[in-house]
Amino acid sequence: MSTPRERPGREVERRRVRWSRAWRIIASRYPPIDLFERVSDDPAVWDVLIELEQLTNPRLRDEAGEIRLVPVERRVAGTNASWVMAPFTHVNRRGSRFSDGTFGVYYAAESLDTAIAETAYHFGLFAADSGDPLRREDMRVLVGTLDWRFDDVARLAPAIRSELLDTASYAKSQPFAVRRREAGSDGLVYPSVRRAGGQCIAAFWPDTVGIPVQERHLQFEWNGQKVSRYFDFSVGAWTPLP
Repeated sequence: MSTPRERPGREVERRRVRWSRAWRIIASRYPPIDLFERVSDDPAVWDVLIELEQLTNPRLRDEAGEIRLVPVERRVAGTNASWVMAPFTHVNRRGSRFSDGTFGVYYAAESLDTAIAETAYHFGLFAADSGDPLRREDMRVLVGTLDWRFDDVARLAPAIRSELLDTASYAKSQPFAVRRREAGSDGLVYPSVRRAGGQCIAAFWPDTVGIPVQERHLQFEWNGQKVSRYFDFSVGAWTPLP
């Protein structure tokens, strides 16, 4: 991983976040994207190579996403790099807590329990919005390392911090994130909203996080109202969620 750089926009206090394990959970229903491992180990030539390959393989457009959203100097390459690149090239246009839908964010947590609590909650929102019946969803657990300086939400004034970590609304957190990214921030570290005592990061660029490996598989059970429990395939057991 490259060394954290001094960047502008320091009016929000930053903290160096060092996690030996940074946990991220994604859905397993789609095959792993390996485009950025296949085309070249030089991110500077990806745009041209992807464009050429799309001439004979139109489906590649879906796999590549919007590569131009990530400047060459902020791209990452190597085994499993696509798991880091994907959130930035396949942007969630509905937005999230720290994105208004115009840019991607890589979310991760300091523990598996925190990652499960956060992901289960948001998967439940998605299932509810879709009107899903009772069902189960396989999830892929990724784990990497983290060593970077991020804006520290916990050190903001209590009133501002409360607005950014609102349990139901992103009305304040999204524009805040846009401003911080435009000011040169590499991302945010913040208290988990879904698990007391947990910590999360919202990284604005791929080169700020370590490339992860697959750690295990889980299965979320949606009971029609929430994700009520999950199955851990590594231990062969169900765990209830509050």
